[in-house]
Amino acid sequence: MSAKALSTWCRGRLDELLGDVSMLVHHETPSTGKALLDDAADSILAWLRERLGEPTEVVRHEHAEHGDLLEVTYAGTTAAPVLLVGHYDTVWPAGTVDRWPFAVREDGTATGPGVYDMKTGLVTGVWAVLALREAGLPCPAVRFMFNGDEELGSPMSRPHIERAAPDCRATLVLEPGVGWDVKAERKGVGIFTITTRGVEAHSGNDPTGGASAIHALADIIHRIYREADLDRGTSINVGTISGGTARNVIAGEATCLIDVRVAEQSEVERIDAVFADLAAADPRVQVQVEGRWSRPPMRLTPVSRELFELADEVAASVRAPLEPISVGGGSDANFVSALGFPVLDGLGASGEGAHALHEHVIVDRIPDRVALVAGILTELAEGQSGGRA
Repeated sequence: MSAKALSTWCRGRLDELLGDVSMLVHHETPSTGKALLDDAADSILAWLRERLGEPTEVVRHEHAEHGDLLEVTYAGTTAAPVLLVGHYDTVWPAGTVDRWPFAVREDGTATGPGVYDMKTGLVTGVWAVLALREAGLPCPAVRFMFNGDEELGSPMSRPHIERAAPDCRATLVLEPGVGWDVKAERKGVGIFTITTRGVEAHSGNDPTGGASAIHALADIIHRIYREADLDRGTSINVGTISGGTARNVIAGEATCLIDVRVAEQSEVERIDAVFADLAAADPRVQVQVEGRWSRPPMRLTPVSRELFELADEVAASVRAPLEPISVGGGSDANFVSALGFPVLDGLGASGEGAHALHEHVIVDRIPDRVALVAGILTELAEGQSGGRA
């Protein structure tokens, strides 16, 4: 059976597939809602068993605050597994689904909180394995890693993903795609807080006795903004500023939150040096920088390009060739890429509106996306057994 035929098979069961998407959407999973995340994780494990049977191995990496990481392995026709990564947490607060339930609309889209980012992607990965089984086609061992802290930067799940990737033939990340295309490169993400602490004083009676934390922070922000280099893919955004106590008080403390995006690892090192060298013009003001690089840059390395070219062949037989898209956001694919292992991202749903009220997926594209992932899996299985170089 061809990849195109897998899409046709999936269309014949589209109502059932959409039922799975609806189930996941109606399990609300805000990243900070531990009880809701745990309930959803229970349901995901039950759903995997319902669709694919009893796994070879199940490891639930528990965390006291974040959503648990589900590591579920199924045997296949070849031994070395393919890693399928996705997240079940969303940015939407509890109660959102009550006023915005999952729905298939007359324009051919399906909507609901998290439907695009990225619960349809989880369904795509599971149904790709199911389709290969139903067709009797080669399917490698598959290791699902579904985490509940991705929207927070994957602080708990990152080391587990980095540990699993080297043992896998390839990593496919089920984040939403860009139209029909996939995400081959992503920027690294830095999240930082700068705090200035000065000396309070009455702005009218003692204008020289104080040292303004706000004035110092304004100068620092101006300096940092000049370090952006869009030609090299480096952007810097000061998202929030807070500080001071009253109009007529020289501010004793001020804070800003900064988002940095970089396309190259060398820019990580350059920006780190900039932050390390920050100081206020007034020596009475102290400057403190806190934060981290939550994700390294993801580049289209030679091993990932080979994986992209394989996916491109499959995609052309299903719908159309692929373009390797570069995007500014980060994902769990960044971690695998930085380690030098083959990874491809954006294999989930086609649609728009991540983190927005117009979030939706294109229903007609879902079977083709399932076929794309299934086709990549079977090609990897055949290559592993000698059928493909």
